[in-house]
Amino acid sequence: MSYAGDLAPAAAWDKLSQGAVLVDVRTEGEWAHIGVPDISALGAAPVFIQWNLADGSHNAGFAAELAAAVPTEKSLVILCRSGARSVAAAQAATAAGYTAFNVLEGFEGEPDGFGERTVNGWKNRQLPWK
Repeated sequence: MSYAGDLAPAAAWDKLSQGAVLVDVRTEGEWAHIGVPDISALGAAPVFIQWNLADGSHNAGFAAELAAAVPTEKSLVILCRSGARSVAAAQAATAAGYTAFNVLEGFEGEPDGFGERTVNGWKNRQLPWK
């Protein structure tokens, strides 16, 4: 594993409560239409940096945007829709000098038998979001 590790959503919340920074790497469309994590109760706000752009291409500026937003001394908790893009982002962040964790299950989690994302993930584990 080339990043600090995987965290279940509740463990990710605990890591955030200890001062880690939440980085949401979903697309702008996902943030606007599906929702975003709400960590205001921890006195913090997520950092939003797309891993992939709306056209499906990789965000080549990811590391530079991350460096501009968060000092390397801060641990990162990286979140995507289902926990896949966030692995790649955690690997890239680690290569850039961060201690980065991946959130298992992501924001929406895996789909149920009908294709609806109601099984697990940040939202379905009742963590704050808006």
